Parts: sequence; structure tokens; C-alpha cells
Amino acid sequence: MSTAELFWILVPAVGTAVGGVAILVVGGAVSDRLLDGLMGFTAGVMLAATAFSLLVPALDSGPLWQVLAAFVAGGLALMALDALVPHAHERFFERGHAPPAGRASQRAALLLAALVIHNVPEGAAVGTALAAGGTELGVPIAAAIALQNVPEGFAAAAPLLATDLPRSRVALVGVATGLVEPPAALLAFWALSLSEVLLPIGLAFAAAAMLYVVVDELLPECYVRGNERLATLAFLAGFVLMMGLDAGLG
Repeated sequence: MSTAELFWILVPAVGTAVGGVAILVVGGAVSDRLLDGLMGFTAGVMLAATAFSLLVPALDSGPLWQVLAAFVAGGLALMALDALVPHAHERFFERGHAPPAGRASQRAALLLAALVIHNVPEGAAVGTALAAGGTELGVPIAAAIALQNVPEGFAAAAPLLATDLPRSRVALVGVATGLVEPPAALLAFWALSLSEVLLPIGLAFAAAAMLYVVVDELLPECYVRGNERLATLAFLAGFVLMMGLDAGLG
């Protein structure tokens, strides 16, 4: 692994940290309208990254049947992780994963678990892209994920302002949500560097995992509170921005 590849593996976590620290400079509660816009933007970036930075290279480098099989496997893997790992969402109800009414620390732990499930596919996508195409393929997706991680880190921490946690700890939770991404990226990079045959499989698997997060988590969250028009506009803005990044940096 080159120094440049290691740098881009770390960049997305820095984006999350920036968003988490931003909680310290925002006074008072954060509006649902702002959070819905941020989540819509994040969903747009992730969907475009899934299509242009993961699925297109997978189809270019492997047979269709292999890409389809890996895509299905990636979706099923995230579905199993989502079902089996105890977690909760603060801003919308997911069947079987309601936030507890107990201590703030317990609520924070379950919310953090949900964010880990969310961020593992992002880290794996960066490592997979770097293994498949070096910085030429990896930089656009790493830059896109870092960019959407800034509002995501902020939006992840903001609901915790309503709990008993101090603002400094809320910011720390936001920062911590991104720490899982570099290990996931390194593991994916190492696994796929062993054989070129695995590269289209890894790309399709990561694409399905990211798409699952968009459909199962981000879109429900940004549409549940009555700000559909804003969320849709933010979604389109994120999608267009990612298309530009992919064309300009790829």
C-alpha cells in the first residue's frame, strides 16, 4: 500500500470528525429540517458513488453473473447485520429496534451501533475501490464519502443533544462514528489485493451494502418528518456533486 492510498483511507474518518466537532459550535437544538436536508444530501452522494464508482467498474472488470451474485450477497450480508446487531435510530422507528427509554448512555450505545452498521460499508467501499483501481478509482469515492461524512457526522450526533449527555460527549460520539471506516477499508484492501479475480466481486458487494444503507436508513430518516421536498432537492444536489467528483477526479 502506498502512502497516497493510506492517506485516502483515513480521509473519510476525518470528514466524520469534522462534522462531529461542529456540534460544539452550534448553539441550541438542531432543527429537523436541517437534519433532513443533510441526510438527503448524504443519500444522494452515496447512491451516485454506488452506481458510478462501484457498480460501473465492477461490470467493466468482471462477468455479469459474478457481479450480480456478489451484489445479492452484499445486500443479504447487510440485511443480516441489520437484523442481528442490537441498535436503534433516534429520529425514526425501525421495526424491532426501538430506542430504550432508559439511561442516556444506553441509548447512545445503541445509536452508536446503528452508525457502525452504516459506516462499515463506506469504509469497505473505499478500500475496495483503492484495491481495484488505485488512487484513480479510489480517490473519487474516498473524497465523496469524506464530503458526505461531514454532514453525516453532524447529523449523527445532533439528536443526542436531547439526551442527558454533555455537548462535549455528544461531539465525541459524532467523531467516534467514523473510526470504524479506516479498519474496514484496510481489511477490504488487504483481502482484495490477494487476487485480481476478487476485485469485481468486492466492488459489487460493497455497492449493494451501500445501497442497502441508503434505502433502509437514510431515505426513511429524511422523509419521515414532513420535509420531503427539501430532502429530495438535497438528494439531487448530492447526486449531482458526486457525478461531478467522479468525472473530475476519476
